Parts: sequence; C-alpha cells; structure tokens
Amino acid sequence: MKEITKKWDFIWENYYEKLEYLSLAKKISISLLFALIIGISGQIYIKLPFTPVPLTLQVFFVLLSGILLGSNFSALSNIFYLLFGILGINWFFASSSGFFRPTTGYIIGFIFSSYFVGKYFFFRKSKIYSFLIMFSAVLIIYIFGCLFLSVFLKFNFKKTILLGVLPFIPFDLVKAYLAGIIGNSIMRNKRRNYERI
Repeated sequence: MKEITKKWDFIWENYYEKLEYLSLAKKISISLLFALIIGISGQIYIKLPFTPVPLTLQVFFVLLSGILLGSNFSALSNIFYLLFGILGINWFFASSSGFFRPTTGYIIGFIFSSYFVGKYFFFRKSKIYSFLIMFSAVLIIYIFGCLFLSVFLKFNFKKTILLGVLPFIPFDLVKAYLAGIIGNSIMRNKRRNYERI
C-alpha cells in the first residue's frame, strides 16, 4: 500500500512540476484535451424518465479540471466545451449539440464551477473543507442549470428544483466526495513542491 501511495505521489509531483513551465500554447492544448474528456464523459449517461436532465459523469470531471488545470485554464476548458458544442460538435450528452437545450444552463455552470474549484481548493488541508468546496461547486452548477431550465421550459421554482436538483444530489455528493479525496492527494504533493522551493 505504501508503494502505491509513493508512486501516486511521484506522478502528481512530476505533473505539477511540468505544468508550471508549459508554454501558453501547450496549456491551451491541455484545456482542449480536458474539454474532450468532459465531452466523452457526457456520453456515459442515464436518461431519467421524469426529467429532461440526464445523470452523467461530467460533474466529476468538471470538478477535477479545476484541480488539475487551475482556475483560469479549467474555466477555459469548459468554455471550449460549451462553445464548440454550440457551434455543432456533437459532444453534449447523447451526442447532441446546440444552445437551445434544457441542459445548457448546467454547462454554463461548469465554467464557473471549475473556476471556483481552481481558485479556492488550494487554501486548506481539511478534508471537510475540501468537500465543502466541491459541493459548493456543485451548487453553482445547480444554480445556473435551474435558472436556464426554468426559463427554457417555463417551470416554476418548485418544479425546477424537483426535476433539476433533487434527483441528482445523492450522485453528486459521491462525485464531490471522490473529487475531494483525489484533490487532497494532488494538492498535498503540490504543496510539497512549493515547500521545496
């Protein structure tokens, strides 16, 4: 178990050392790559019969993008995902694209959520704090998603919450928890690198 932990630590130590010195073009390329990962994760979904909003793996990777890319480039990654999907790349859930869709607000929320994680995940070591940051990021996605959903489908507040938030809370709690665990491991090694400087 200790050997696995050491290998895991070594991977992230090297990742952040390399990331710090990448050129702007390479960082943008990584942002594009993560946009593709988020798009692929959108193809792994469960369509719930009572709501137009699917259950996907995207929230987990959006949270992870904030940790791996930092605030600016994780936001850029999700901007790429939204923009190219609007322009016609079929990488929204179920190989769809376009702006006028019930779930567009959630994707807009991805941008702000990933930026939030990248900005505020660095400041504490507490696991509780890490989880709160992650779940707060999920709430940001809910806010944007529900605002757009209520306008697009003309739902009232109660119906919007029932169809756009409540069914997803248990799953998103798990995603937030897992992202927080991974984030703590990654940030521990990032702090270690800074302490060496």
